[in-house]
Formats: sequence, C-alpha cells, structure tokens
Amino acid sequence: MGNAVKPAYWFEDFEVGDTFTTPGRTVGLAEIATFAGLSGDYNPIHTNAEFAKDSPFGQRIAHGVLGMSVVTGLVTRLGVFEASTIALLGIEEWRFTGPVFDGDTIRVEVLIEDKRLTSDGRRGVLRRRYRLVNQRDEVVQEGVMPLLVKCRPE
Repeated sequence: MGNAVKPAYWFEDFEVGDTFTTPGRTVGLAEIATFAGLSGDYNPIHTNAEFAKDSPFGQRIAHGVLGMSVVTGLVTRLGVFEASTIALLGIEEWRFTGPVFDGDTIRVEVLIEDKRLTSDGRRGVLRRRYRLVNQRDEVVQEGVMPLLVKCRPE
C-alpha cells in the first residue's frame, strides 16, 4: 500500500462520549466569493455589502452550506477518521443557529454520540454530533454526520 495513511483510529477505538476539537480557521470574503462562484449562489446577503447593511445581520454573511463544507474540512485536520473512513452516510438534524461573518474564526466540536457494528461485523457506524463554534464561543451550526468506518483488521 506504499503511501496509504495508517488509521489513527479504527471503529473499536472510539467510545460513546469521546470528544474532539478541531483547530480554528478564519473565514474571509475570499472564501465567501469563491463559494458563491462555485455554487452559483449569488444571493445579495452573501455578495452585496450595501444590500447586507440593511439585513438583520448588518453585513454580509457566509453561505450556510459554506459553513458545513468548512466543518468537513476542519474535521479532516483531526486525523482520526480519514484512514478508516468508508463513507459519509448523511447529514441529519442540521441547524443553522447563527451567522458566520467575514473574519470569524470557527472550529468544530465533535462528540461521538453512538456507535454500532453493521451486520457483517467488519464495519461500524459512528454517530458524530458536530457543533460549529465561532471565536465568541457561539454555536453557529450543529447537527449529525454519521460515518461508516472500518473495524481493525484481524
């Protein structure tokens, strides 16, 4: 396997109640503009400073789905899920509870809420609850992203 990444954790290494916190990342106007171009979502709340001044937020905000995308990227920086990952199974109970502004530094708090073996006994599902938190310790997004992972080889 040469350049294969060795798993930091297999399914068996996770316990319900385990928590992890990612490093922070600052989101700026460059990311917001790039995401608008990538997604085609040019809503003026994200792209027009004058329009956004009169919004309830008083300024431009990042796309909610940009925040979700940053969540997945920050979680990879933990290095605990990548090598044993088989597949992301979905996004559940996701809530946008506050805005992400230009210049906000966000991090992700991860909680292993539940784990279960699949019927074949070689894989498991981790129920991971994510909280996206800004530099003011405000939760701006939260939800669950279950992950199918490998068990330790025999």
